[in-house]
Amino acid sequence: MCGSNNNSCSFISTLELILMLQQKGEDCNVPNGCSKPFLGPDATGICLNTRPITFYSCCNNNLWTMPYTLNGINNSSSVFRIENLDDNCATFRVLAPNPNTSEVGTFPYIATNDFFTINLNCVGVLKCLGDTYVSGL
Repeated sequence: MCGSNNNSCSFISTLELILMLQQKGEDCNVPNGCSKPFLGPDATGICLNTRPITFYSCCNNNLWTMPYTLNGINNSSSVFRIENLDDNCATFRVLAPNPNTSEVGTFPYIATNDFFTINLNCVGVLKCLGDTYVSGL
């Protein structure tokens, strides 16, 4: 049920793990692997620093999007980076698509200075995207 504390338990533990991995720093002395439970270098040796996520509302399964401003242009994104976790609330940074099209394959997102905090009871689905490097963090 939307708003129930029972729905967010697995989200909290998943977000705690992601936050811990991102805060660990640039430890690129780790081997690559299909299901590695850590951030580290990708196949090209780039040290990854973000596990981007998207999520859907628990009440209507709509993909959440949030506004951001980048280089004076307003837009919205559905890709986020967890920055803080406090009990049942989480603060996220909005990630924008990389405007440099020649880098999109390697660096699909860039950091914005736009943040929001949500009550995790409002999240119905949490989807992790592939680990990546985000500049400007």
